Amino acid sequence: MASMNISLPDPMRDWVQRRIDDGDYASASDYVRDLIRHDQEQARQLSVADIRRSIAESRAGATTTSADAVFDRIEARLQAMVE
Repeated sequence: MASMNISLPDPMRDWVQRRIDDGDYASASDYVRDLIRHDQEQARQLSVADIRRSIAESRAGATTTSADAVFDRIEARLQAMVE
């Protein structure tokens, strides 16, 4: 497993330590991993919303858009989220 050093202002460091002391997390690393998992899930949910929005925009347009064009836009948005 790779390691990463981060700097936090004292109030944030104290918050993380309280969460650990309360038994919510085993360590600061455990806390950060959980935050990242939640962020990843939120990004996945946003991508579903983007897909639905693209479909709705395509249907509402005066002209039709090919499925390839719609998927190209979706793929570009998803790629931008990963970068």
